Amino acid sequence: MSSAGAWSCVLLCLSGLLLLSPLFHSGVHAGKVLVFPVDGSHWVNMKLLIQGLHERGHRITVVRTASTWYIKEESPYYDSITVALPEAINIEDEDFFVSLLSRMLEIQRAGASPLAFASFLWVILNGLSDIHRQGSQLAVEVFENRPLMERLRAERYDIVLTDPGLAAGVLVAHELRLPTVFNVRWITSGEGHFVVAPSPISYVPTSGSNVSDRMTFVERLKNALHYLLNVCIDRYVVCPHYDRIVAKYFGPDVDFYQLLQASDLWLMRVDFVFEFPRPTMPNVVYIGGFQCKPAEPLPDDLEAFVEGSGEHGVILMSLGTLVKGFPVDITSEIAAAFARLPQRVIWRNPGERPNNLGNNTLLVPWMPQNDLLGHPKVRAFVAHGGTNGIYEAIYHGVPIVGVPLLFDQFENVLRLEVRGAAKVIDASKIDRQNFGEALQEVLHTPSYRENMQRLSRLHKDRPMHPLDSAIYWTEFVMRHKGAAHLRTESYKMPWYSYHSVDVVVFLCAVLTGIMGIVVFTIRFLCLRLCRRGKSKVE
Repeated sequence: MSSAGAWSCVLLCLSGLLLLSPLFHSGVHAGKVLVFPVDGSHWVNMKLLIQGLHERGHRITVVRTASTWYIKEESPYYDSITVALPEAINIEDEDFFVSLLSRMLEIQRAGASPLAFASFLWVILNGLSDIHRQGSQLAVEVFENRPLMERLRAERYDIVLTDPGLAAGVLVAHELRLPTVFNVRWITSGEGHFVVAPSPISYVPTSGSNVSDRMTFVERLKNALHYLLNVCIDRYVVCPHYDRIVAKYFGPDVDFYQLLQASDLWLMRVDFVFEFPRPTMPNVVYIGGFQCKPAEPLPDDLEAFVEGSGEHGVILMSLGTLVKGFPVDITSEIAAAFARLPQRVIWRNPGERPNNLGNNTLLVPWMPQNDLLGHPKVRAFVAHGGTNGIYEAIYHGVPIVGVPLLFDQFENVLRLEVRGAAKVIDASKIDRQNFGEALQEVLHTPSYRENMQRLSRLHKDRPMHPLDSAIYWTEFVMRHKGAAHLRTESYKMPWYSYHSVDVVVFLCAVLTGIMGIVVFTIRFLCLRLCRRGKSKVE
């Protein structure tokens, strides 16, 4: 062989080693990962993690339902197991949530009487119960399918990666005796921290309270009431569906809530640039914004529209698919406010075309949101407060006009408003006047953009990208067959031990006994002294 040929072989070998170096560096073998995702927007986050693990050489198997919207049966990144359910399941049933939004706006605009609010809450709780009843049925179908269970056991998976928004994956992982990794922000009954970490409600806002971490007495009272409401919903609406399955297949000694708390690792889709400070635990890894990336070039038609805005720039608006639930009179007021502006507007609106649409507004059924937010001519983002859009706006430093519609969206935009990076407006009270004023304030007050850009710098200043961190810690659990040394065993303690009630009662009993002895001794000595004095007098 010539020297040139030998040198070429050496280069090829070195290239191969460089390609394989990430796997050698981490010391992890090409493992097997069983995934139980949740459909809808949750799948967007899970899919990114699956792609990252696939690129590292791992074999991924996704358990999906036959009625899923977004989770495809065929994919270059994973194999799939399709389970047919007696009822269709979709955590983001579009028709249900659109009708829910319409009903909420109707109640708010009519004055929100107590009876109307109670009726609306009843609809929400029934819908939540149905979602978890159908979600728990997935675990039943897997357990009752003996060939499938034998196949899952024979595959000898390394971990179960699951979104605990629906907890079927948690139950199957327990049956297979596999370590679990949660890709999580929300669990079956609320925010994930309230299950895994101490959460003092004196300064940690609970789901639905819509308060900051600096609460007045009234806000702390409101926060406590929402916490009690969430506990009741969890105990009487959500958990019974899973408790019945746990009792049937695992016996009376296993508690569903403890199965959630026993997860080896929590990949929490949170960044403290956005979230309020709070206690945490060693097995919680923060990956908020892991879906964010630099902007790519826009399609030619969008690029021409954006560049044609001149010095005034562009405003983006996206309220998700739920905008279909907006009455036309509200969207028409929004359109009228946009028409008064010198800026151009790109509005993602899959619903009915609004009236009063100006020549400066482009309606689109879909838009490359991340790429548009990264364009230097974008001045503001009108958003409903979904987590993905919030983090993309933070990543690119674009201030927000928040129009929250349902659930956690109110809390998301509140967090940015407290940091001076967003202006929030009530969706039920929008008109062209107040909406236009909110836009003008965000556009012409420099502090909004400055504060958001400061959050962007903080968000990006980390030792590794959140997606890389998620993959590293997932492989960590695979390498070590779990991460029990990071997980506290406090969840196995009875409530009175966890809160040291027994210790306090014991110390009170001891203190009471000591005080009793002291009082008895003093009284006894006083009586003796009195008797001795009386004897001397006599």
